[in-house]
Amino acid sequence: MSGALVTGAGRGLGREIARRLAFRGYVVHVTDVDEVLAAEAAREIGDETGADVFASALDVRDPEACRKAATLTAEWGHGLDLWVNNAGVLVTGPAWESSDETRRLMFEVNALGTMHGTVAALERMRPAGRGHIVNIASLAGLAPVPGEAVYAGTKHAVMGFSLSTLADLRVAGERGIHISCVCPDGMWTPMLFDKLDDPGAVMSFSGKLLQPDEVADLVERVLDKPRPVVTSPRWRGAQARAFDLTPRLAMRGAPLVVRVGLLKQRSLARKLRRRAADPSRRPGQP
Repeated sequence: MSGALVTGAGRGLGREIARRLAFRGYVVHVTDVDEVLAAEAAREIGDETGADVFASALDVRDPEACRKAATLTAEWGHGLDLWVNNAGVLVTGPAWESSDETRRLMFEVNALGTMHGTVAALERMRPAGRGHIVNIASLAGLAPVPGEAVYAGTKHAVMGFSLSTLADLRVAGERGIHISCVCPDGMWTPMLFDKLDDPGAVMSFSGKLLQPDEVADLVERVLDKPRPVVTSPRWRGAQARAFDLTPRLAMRGAPLVVRVGLLKQRSLARKLRRRAADPSRRPGQP
């Protein structure tokens, strides 16, 4: 296999995806805006897997930096077969409470960053006639999400861009390049670690709180069998699509769904605090 690049891979889901790709035999380029985190992740993954893993700093808001990262991956891996757009930012609360800077940051990282990475990858993949781009979206890209309006807006942008670009590839006769959107429910990663007491984040706790390895499993499944959109868990994906098809019902049901999310969020917070207070209990999954 040739090169694979993962953005936001210094920790959490991105790191786990990079680890899985190393076990699959890819030459893995671990990138993160934090160069120290990226280098540490690459070193540990390389030691564990014996694979060729290297790291560099990458700010996905910079399109030229994405192009340079694609070139570096292709040089190390003798080609670029896979690009995973995982980097993301979540700031909660109603849109009217967010600052101009916060809204811009989320769109630049979540939406524009995905676009920059996709285009940089396609510039390498199209001449080769093969490749796969996996964009980590969210169920927030499929339905309204109270408390996460700006984040949901960025993920809707990811979905619209990804599927439209895939359609453009097919119209252009490109059959060897795939784009997949992975849409998980709330995920227990550093993005949510500080959200247990955040009322704006309750929707991230309203369904099944996934572990990074569960979402990485989903990424591996689309690598084995490419699909434009996959959701996890499936029942939440179906629920999100139903709300998208019936916006009036979604608006009526929003207060109830938020209350359910709040109860789950508080329950998890209590559980983790009890665990922290009992040194005999092993830390780990919530």
